[in-house]
Amino acid sequence: MAFDFKKEYKEFYLPPAKPSVVDVPPMNYVAVRGKGNPNDEGGEYKASLELLYGIAFTIKMSKMGDHRIKGYFDYVVPPLEGLWWADNGEVDDAHKEDFQFISMIRLPDFVTQEDFDWAIAEATRKKKKDFSKVEFFHYEEGRCVQCMHIGSYDMEPMTIGKMKAFAAQEGLSIAIDENRRHHEIYLSDPRKTAADKLKTVIRYPVK
Repeated sequence: MAFDFKKEYKEFYLPPAKPSVVDVPPMNYVAVRGKGNPNDEGGEYKASLELLYGIAFTIKMSKMGDHRIKGYFDYVVPPLEGLWWADNGEVDDAHKEDFQFISMIRLPDFVTQEDFDWAIAEATRKKKKDFSKVEFFHYEEGRCVQCMHIGSYDMEPMTIGKMKAFAAQEGLSIAIDENRRHHEIYLSDPRKTAADKLKTVIRYPVK
């Protein structure tokens, strides 16, 4: 049976629908940076998804080709994630046109920079597409407050408000900076799931 990160690491992917504190270890991702409204059909965000999945699945299917990744095991590609910010304020206060993001998919620990570089070259060769915007991204998140948000993305500020109140009760302060961001993990496909049933993990760094 393929290794499923959501099932094996429930504390990171399936938290309760009430705020809690979690210590997140460093992780590696395949990532694409961009800006703008994520709902724009021709925008940078939606373009980033095709690039991300192109590399994520090239790495997953590497066992079918000549490239052998040391320590490889069969796994389910982890869910899409995103780091979000805006130059003129926090995400929950900013206009979507002002959003900046790092869209990303977690990589298994056995994937090295060398393996990633191979995947970029392989996907470029096979798909005849430019993957130069895709990067090997190392993220150290540390202690955070997180919560499962159930509902539309536009209703997230209500959940974020609860998270901030919980952090204050625990003697913690929000610690968003250029290295630690508003973090979302998307467990539902918005193309197939009603807006009021979408499940999104929201995570805020604290100190």
